[in-house]
Amino acid sequence: MAAMGIGLVGLPNVGKSTLFNALTKGKAQAANYPFCTIDPNVGIVDVPDQRLDKLADLVKAQRTVRAQCTFVDIAGLVRGASKGEGLGNKFLGHIREVYAIVHLVRCFADEEIVHVDGEVDPLRDIENITLELIFADLEMVERRLERVERQKKTGASEACAEYESLLRIKQHLEEGLKLTACKLSSEEEQVVRSLNLLTGKPMLYVANLGDDETESQEYLTKIKQLAAKEGAEVLTLSAKLESELLSLPEEERAIFIQELGLKQTGLERMIAFAYKLLNLATYFTAGEKEARAWTIKSGCSAQEAAGVIHTDMERGFIRAEVISYEEFVDCGSYAVARERGLLRLEGKEYIVQDGDVMHFRFAV
Repeated sequence: MAAMGIGLVGLPNVGKSTLFNALTKGKAQAANYPFCTIDPNVGIVDVPDQRLDKLADLVKAQRTVRAQCTFVDIAGLVRGASKGEGLGNKFLGHIREVYAIVHLVRCFADEEIVHVDGEVDPLRDIENITLELIFADLEMVERRLERVERQKKTGASEACAEYESLLRIKQHLEEGLKLTACKLSSEEEQVVRSLNLLTGKPMLYVANLGDDETESQEYLTKIKQLAAKEGAEVLTLSAKLESELLSLPEEERAIFIQELGLKQTGLERMIAFAYKLLNLATYFTAGEKEARAWTIKSGCSAQEAAGVIHTDMERGFIRAEVISYEEFVDCGSYAVARERGLLRLEGKEYIVQDGDVMHFRFAV
């Protein structure tokens, strides 16, 4: 599976570029004026996983290869973005290929950081962004409808079926609904995927908190109430704090995180949420040459998991040697695991579990 892509959206000056820089240790421009980000900032980061570090240590691997996540930061959106305001239409096009969307919402007031609408109001800000995503999707659907209508006149049965699906999707959007909130048929879901519609992608609300805890909590409560109605998840962090944390040496960072009463950095928590949103899991391969994490869809079969490494392995799959991460750590080595009879041979239909340590046997 390619690096998981996550798009960052929000109004100007909500802290997106600051968060992006913290997450990717990049150099995205962060300034106190709208549209300082013109071209998208793209950063690929390693997915933190302490299990992989432990496995690499146990097998004395020569190198460790982590799963990866791609973050795409686009310019802040404003009302009318879908129609090109602030170059918004171009910006929205940059995130159509991502798997999930992170909507960063400002939960702090700061006179030195201007708000495009004059004052902070998380619910209004969320509504503005949501409407722009809906309008952008509506435009895509209407353009596709025009093309399919021409094909439909030739009597093509596939065009007729797609036309009906597009009409139903269009109706949902015109009612102001995100497609994730609608009950779609399998045919409609296929259209949503083929057009990469933005409101059909899983979304995580991220509340960017400020120094005033009382004020931030008031804003946060409103976001959580809205998210509960939508069945959406909310993650809280401080982009400013994340930036400060990730600028520290690793040992100092760990101490600082502990002092703050946190278990993970914002990056670790955001990726964990993304895996949950996208229904993803991780399995490992571990040997003297390399210990590596592989990202798969939950419910993936052993044969499909082999294909993530190479298509030849999927085609020529014979069986997989499997042990859970916990069992392997308890054993400490493959030799002890074999002695205890904990290395299992599984066939192509075996459903891979998160944390499985696997070795594939295949014929080319």
